Amino acid sequence: MEAIIEPLRSLDWEDIDAVEHATRKALTTLTDDMRPVRETLLALPERPELLKLCEHYDILDKIVFHDDESGIRLRLHVFLPGYFDRPHNHRWSYASIILRGQYRHYLFGDAELDESIDPASLRALLVRDEQAGSTYALHHTMVHAVVAEPFTVSLVIRGPAVKDRFVVMDRKTNKSWWQYGAGQESPSDAARKRMNAGRLAELRTSLRQWALF
Repeated sequence: MEAIIEPLRSLDWEDIDAVEHATRKALTTLTDDMRPVRETLLALPERPELLKLCEHYDILDKIVFHDDESGIRLRLHVFLPGYFDRPHNHRWSYASIILRGQYRHYLFGDAELDESIDPASLRALLVRDEQAGSTYALHHTMVHAVVAEPFTVSLVIRGPAVKDRFVVMDRKTNKSWWQYGAGQESPSDAARKRMNAGRLAELRTSLRQWALF
């Protein structure tokens, strides 16, 4: 894992072309030989520093395989039935490869936003299906949304955070709001979404059944 992450530490995460090239190489290496990820997955119950970062929501699970002091993280996302995003940007640039399933990807453009934006004004500029094997890199200013097929699985490399909040927009209610990183959450909010050992065991079983690990 160290050999895969090390070249990404000196990456200019504002240069999304460079990010795409470097992360595609890293993600391809990881998917060609899943042993480092598999070993980390099996060891997670004994890795409290990673386990505390794993999250469970009603429509999404996030497993963290690596948390680097540079701010880089390697995560696995499992999209559960009913998953959809409201349009949003991110606190960091990231890259992803789809391992299983697919999702409909809506890209609205590159914008620095605030909560005063009118969600009804958003129009998708690019719509594409991200299918198994698809890779892409997304700059933190890009506004996007995803509607996922149940049990789609993706492997994600996220770069260092460059801001402490991002905007989420709901085009149905016509409301927008700020969402903050984990560092600004209350202990109760963090505990509420933290993945427990039982859910992790269920996910490990599913990933084996899907022949991903």
